[in-house]
Amino acid sequence: MTMQAGTVLRDGVADAAADVLVGGVQAAGELGLTRSEFARAVQLGIVRPGPRALGGAARYARAELDRVRSAGPPEALRERVETVAGAQAAAEVVGVGPSRFTRLARCGHVTPVGYRINRYRAVVWLYLTAELRGFAARDPGMLRGVAPPADRELMAAGVDLRPRKWRGRHVGLLLRRTADPWERAAVLAWALPEDELREAVPDPAERIVLAALAPPPPYGHPQVPAAAAVALRLLKAGPPDEIHWYRTSLDFALTGARDQSKSTGERGPT
Repeated sequence: MTMQAGTVLRDGVADAAADVLVGGVQAAGELGLTRSEFARAVQLGIVRPGPRALGGAARYARAELDRVRSAGPPEALRERVETVAGAQAAAEVVGVGPSRFTRLARCGHVTPVGYRINRYRAVVWLYLTAELRGFAARDPGMLRGVAPPADRELMAAGVDLRPRKWRGRHVGLLLRRTADPWERAAVLAWALPEDELREAVPDPAERIVLAALAPPPPYGHPQVPAAAAVALRLLKAGPPDEIHWYRTSLDFALTGARDQSKSTGERGPT
């Protein structure tokens, strides 16, 4: 009986330790990542955040950190989240010139994972190194020869798919983090321009709920007003067909959210 009780006690201590929540800085250090690498790991769903602190800061369960560590050494994790910034650096990874890489990116063959705004208020796109290498290995024909007709048409029309492709990726990652219909609706509403959102959600009370649940700006979003104004344009859908997709998806999500509210008697996430 004494040994059994001791075993229960040890299991209880282990369970309690696994439930301990730590802040992002400590979590990054325990995983051997820098702050930016850790933010990318969270963004990509490699590290899953736990319940937020009262002040809204994300926290991470010890069990989650143990799970990530058990998947491989820190070097492998860093390789998964490693990024390069700009066409020159990305072109070197895939072994082409910057102008060809820019065409590949503008035509949607590679998708940015993030952005930053430089001192000249220009957008610098970030790419996952592992994805660039995978693209080069998967589609070597795209790295040489003339551009395919579809790409030539896009370039002649001045199309740049990088913002749209990034938005789609970011919204998809956010949606995978939650099953709550109100939170999912808030993610979709976040990507709509204000006038489109007002038309899609005419009820002011619902817009307040969606605004309260809106995701924070992506990691690296600038704080300086002039740069933030440039980055803000990246967050909102632009082409009519893209706006239509977000509005249709938002309508569907709101239908589920409203049904939830009818069953619980409350507006907002359960």
